Amino acid sequence: MSKHIYPLLVAQFLSAFADNAILFTVIAMVMQDAHPVSWYVPALQSVFLVAFVILAPWVGGFADSHAKSRVLIVANLIKACGAGLLLFKVEPLLAYCVVGVGAALYSPAKYGILPELAGHDGLVKANSWIEGSTILAILTGMVVGAKLADHSTTWALLVTILLFLISAATTLFLPIGLRKAPPSGSKIRLFYLEVKTFLAMPRSRFAVLGASLFWAAAASVRVIIIAWVPLVLMTHNASDIANLTLFLAIGIIVGSVLVPRLIPLEHLRRARIPAYLMSIFIIALSFTEAVWPARFVLFLMGMAGGMFIVPINAALQDLGQQSIGSGGAVAMQNFFQNVAMLLSVGGYTLAAAEQVTPITALIGLGLLLLAATFLVVWHLPEVEQAPSSLE
Repeated sequence: MSKHIYPLLVAQFLSAFADNAILFTVIAMVMQDAHPVSWYVPALQSVFLVAFVILAPWVGGFADSHAKSRVLIVANLIKACGAGLLLFKVEPLLAYCVVGVGAALYSPAKYGILPELAGHDGLVKANSWIEGSTILAILTGMVVGAKLADHSTTWALLVTILLFLISAATTLFLPIGLRKAPPSGSKIRLFYLEVKTFLAMPRSRFAVLGASLFWAAAASVRVIIIAWVPLVLMTHNASDIANLTLFLAIGIIVGSVLVPRLIPLEHLRRARIPAYLMSIFIIALSFTEAVWPARFVLFLMGMAGGMFIVPINAALQDLGQQSIGSGGAVAMQNFFQNVAMLLSVGGYTLAAAEQVTPITALIGLGLLLLAATFLVVWHLPEVEQAPSSLE
């Protein structure tokens, strides 16, 4: 494993920490309002995701045609600007959308640089480290961010801006890396052709659609829990919600650590098993009525999710580097998974507006994920060597 993976881990940790601190800072702002509306937090999540969908035809090519380490710097600076807008009392939906623009640019560069640093043989392990670092950042970021925001939203935002800047500085230690000549012609047409080519292979199709299912479920669980906790567990502040979701994050870390030995790239179809388990645990959460059973179920849900997403990410990057470019493949993944997240979060937003309870929403989500995973994995072979190229 290249020594350059360590600056990337540090930069990713700081950036993801700040991402989640901002989210829980805005959640604290909403919960401190005298008359909070049920649709605002799902809407907040949705405006963050819109940037990934709209910018998908451009950000992947931008990451592949520039030094990815430098793209990470630009992305962190954009995120810092979004946090600055929140600091100056700009409408949170608009400010958080700017943070989403930075995140949309950051993602293909972050995952796209991994094949350059780790190579084929070390890619699952590198993804395991990145996912573990990211979830640890989510874990600590949401807790520290929520506690800071409960004390002072101004201080919470100042800390996140500082962390984005430190993350940007850390990426200066990464190598310049590979670049591809930017293709000519319409970026939207090129993106369409890349999607058509990439999804022709069963392995790449499963990687893209599987990742979309995971993130759609994760986004939905995240917003449903914000409504479920006050209803079932009778807690009403951001810190309590963040403390509960710690167990989900810890589970993902454990699953990410275990998975390299259990699901190598050549046995990608095995990832369906933790996906099915994740569905079952989402349903099981709806039947819990106390804090510790909820924590236990969230831990198991997170562990299954970590074992599901790590090999899928590794396969997508490996196949992407061999064909359309790793940055382009990640941007394509971001497009599909964020469309899925928008649909799932948007669906819950509409359901919440129609007074559907969080308990019912959890049951419905688990059943949908179970059925969708079965359909996505239907034509995937049990064992298939990664191709040298995609025609």
